Amino acid sequence: MKLASPISAKLLLFSLSLSLFALQGGGYQGYGRQYYSYGPNVPSEFYWTRLQYTSSYAGGNSYGYGYRRFGAGWSRDYPKADNDCLIALRRLTHINSPSPLNVADLDSDHIFDYPWIYAVSVNNWTFTDEEAKRLHDYLLKGGFLMVDDMHGTEDWEHFMVGMRMVLPDRPVEDLKDNDEIYHVLYDINEKFQIPSEIYVNTGRTYEKDGYVPKWRAIRSDHGRIMVAICANMHLGDAWEWADSPQYPEKFSGLAFRIVLNYITYAFTH
Repeated sequence: MKLASPISAKLLLFSLSLSLFALQGGGYQGYGRQYYSYGPNVPSEFYWTRLQYTSSYAGGNSYGYGYRRFGAGWSRDYPKADNDCLIALRRLTHINSPSPLNVADLDSDHIFDYPWIYAVSVNNWTFTDEEAKRLHDYLLKGGFLMVDDMHGTEDWEHFMVGMRMVLPDRPVEDLKDNDEIYHVLYDINEKFQIPSEIYVNTGRTYEKDGYVPKWRAIRSDHGRIMVAICANMHLGDAWEWADSPQYPEKFSGLAFRIVLNYITYAFTH
């Protein structure tokens, strides 16, 4: 689907499960570039798409300093987290999504093929002026970006350096429980911090000084959420660990409901 300005809203019919507890992992095994799909080779309503960018040093994070290739920060938890979430989408909705996972590289106009993109470790991202302009145009043409996996004050500051290259004048707001995005599919009236896999060994839900979860967004002039920001949390790990008995279902259950609401919102706005 090519992005227009704005993206046409779709009427979706959803089949809801009573519980997310029984979700199973599976699908992709191992990590390597051979699992990428750089084109919509299967006709679909929805393509799960991850953003590829160049990583730079941020707060001592070792995830891919100076790299764009697989193994850099953008690819953390890929492909299992993405694949497990795509499984949930197929099981819990009637959105037609038979396509395999996709990676959209910021150095290409290929990102305009996908109206919904997921990005992680965004405290590490860095852009050229051309890439920042491309992401800026993508968002203003109707694209939706979900960002995840940053923790604490320093991570937030590094994230915002990149975000200000893309959207220099757009305010960041804290989303309220009654915001439409939390009621388009599931009614989510209680949100809490969703931890990474460190919870399994430590019982901690936070990392660094990211003690309080932040559900934030950047909107267009017309009020549409363009960037959904999950700060001081790691939803990707909650999807990836959903089939582990050591990781509590309450975290993975909320993480799946959040992302399905975000996808639904992007489709209908």
